[in-house]
Amino acid sequence: MNDVFVPSDENPEILVMTPAAAESILAELAATMEGLIGAIEEETRLVRAGALIKASEIEPEKSRLAAAYVRIRSRVKANSVALARHAPAAAEALRRRHAEFADLLKINLAVLATAREVAEDILRNVSESVGRQTGPRTYGPGSTVRPAAQVGARGIALDRSL
Repeated sequence: MNDVFVPSDENPEILVMTPAAAESILAELAATMEGLIGAIEEETRLVRAGALIKASEIEPEKSRLAAAYVRIRSRVKANSVALARHAPAAAEALRRRHAEFADLLKINLAVLATAREVAEDILRNVSESVGRQTGPRTYGPGSTVRPAAQVGARGIALDRSL
């Protein structure tokens, strides 16, 4: 008997037929998830340390691992009943590790959001400061100096892709 069965070209989902196939697909998902966890932990560490350029260098590998994770996860989801029947211990261990992974993702997203907000605040403050300095200074009624308009400097942009 084959370990896996591919029904047709129209539906290339791999169906798990044996315990060996179940263990194999769960091991593949676990290895991919561990690689992704390592990349996310490293990115979080670098962002917290303020090394944003080094953190951005992790992105291609993180994207590759995330795509592989999504692809394998869809295979696992399609075979969830067979996996639970053929490899219950491995499936349960992976379920627990996946819950830890979800918590790690929440932390990573919070760190990235904080870094983005800090960067936007810095740029906004610089823009406002530069804009104030370049504003016209004129005298108003009663010979008092009018405050410059509170507009940001022209030519400063925010990259919201972070």
